[in-house]
Amino acid sequence: MYDLQKSDLCVVATKPANEPEGAGEESVERRQRTEGNAGGPHTCRTQSRASVIQKLERVRERAKRSKKERFTALLHHVDVDLLRWAYSRLKRGAAAGVDGLTWEQYGERLEENLADLHARLHRGAYRPLPSRRTYIAKADGRMRPLGVAALEDKILQRAVVAVLNAIYEADFRGFSYGFRPNRGQHDALDALATGISRTRVNWILDADIESFFDTVNHEWLIRFLEHRIGDARVIRLIRKWLKAGVMEAKVLKPTAAGTPQGAVISPLLANIYLHYIFDLWAERWRGRTAHGVVIVVRYADDIVVGFQHEVDARRFQEDLRERLREFALSLHPEKTRLIEFGRFAAGNRARRGLGKPETFNFLGFTHICGRTRTGGFALLRTTRRDRMRARLRLVKDELRQRMHQPIAQQGKWLRQVVDGFFAYHAVPMNSARLNAFRHHVIQLWYRTLRRRSQKDCTTRTRADRLAARWIPRAHIRHPWPERRFDVKHPRWEPSAPIAHARICAGGAQQ
Repeated sequence: MYDLQKSDLCVVATKPANEPEGAGEESVERRQRTEGNAGGPHTCRTQSRASVIQKLERVRERAKRSKKERFTALLHHVDVDLLRWAYSRLKRGAAAGVDGLTWEQYGERLEENLADLHARLHRGAYRPLPSRRTYIAKADGRMRPLGVAALEDKILQRAVVAVLNAIYEADFRGFSYGFRPNRGQHDALDALATGISRTRVNWILDADIESFFDTVNHEWLIRFLEHRIGDARVIRLIRKWLKAGVMEAKVLKPTAAGTPQGAVISPLLANIYLHYIFDLWAERWRGRTAHGVVIVVRYADDIVVGFQHEVDARRFQEDLRERLREFALSLHPEKTRLIEFGRFAAGNRARRGLGKPETFNFLGFTHICGRTRTGGFALLRTTRRDRMRARLRLVKDELRQRMHQPIAQQGKWLRQVVDGFFAYHAVPMNSARLNAFRHHVIQLWYRTLRRRSQKDCTTRTRADRLAARWIPRAHIRHPWPERRFDVKHPRWEPSAPIAHARICAGGAQQ
């Protein structure tokens, strides 16, 4: 059956490498890399950084060798060097928690503060502060609650995440992409596009776990952690973070379930929770129950599963609903959909007298069954309309605040906004949405300039000249997903003598 691993996209017959790994490499002296935030306090980036990497590398290798070993001594890895490294990895302009400390303020006496934090941690005197509750607007108009942790809690959580990542990266499955080192949203999108384009996927289950981060059961999470973590001090530390509570309007609210969204450690805990609840179960279901092709891509709690047969798709959906119910979770009734989709969906629906295949959304893109100029299947990915409208509303509101700034200052800010939008959304066959976004930004800027004064004389011609100077033009910045996937997973051989059966996004398993 198919296995979405980070391993190579492979075929039944693969050609061995011409030389062993690492052959022919020359040992050269490399330039020292800059670490952390530029302009911040000077941190040790030589021996201490090397020792941190070396110690965690030993943990990583040990985790790979023994998949069932429990690590009984981990907290000693959280030393001053690792805390200093964690501090350098934090966002410099991030909001302050209930302690009111900013990154710059803490760095004024960095070594003294880190030594004190390290001492309190190892003598058991460390106590996390509650998170400060804040809200951000979602694309659908609702508000998403976030928890802003205190700065020392962020530092310590970042250090513990580094240690735990060394263990769990050896366990996590290849089809898990959310919040993992060296993996991003476009890696998940590439894997999904490759799986749909190169396998006989006819049905797509777009699954979303309802209020996942708010309903994670603490006791189940601790039980899952104890499969690999035998250090009671680390388990107690994680319990403290889970029970720290939330401060909202100067009122402390306890947290009996869930992980605070916005906390540094929450994504890792969520991946561990879903690894045992979904990933291992889905892998076993695919190998024992499925009758055809099954591909899986998961990014945090957003799950997309492709099936060759409808009977497999419907049975998987029901079994998944029962599986989640065992852990007090449920599928979102509106966001979870089973649709006919894939290379053969349009033809199959046409023979039955139905319309075009439905679409689904994943990681900010609407996926559409399209056609090439020669009539072949093409997976179209366009920016979601609601996401683009939400971004334009934010641009409009911000322009009102910047209305009386110099035009050059407005132009620089708009350039950053448009450039950031293109950096993520400029995928092949999405040019229409990119041009539409740029056009609307120019329109908003023109209207803002016209409203600066009743005597403003900004003309459309001048607005076009300003746009040509400051607003980047739309062009595709990402390669075709299959090509980038092949580059990252180069063992796939297009010239192999045996047809590339059993190809799937993320790897193949016979």
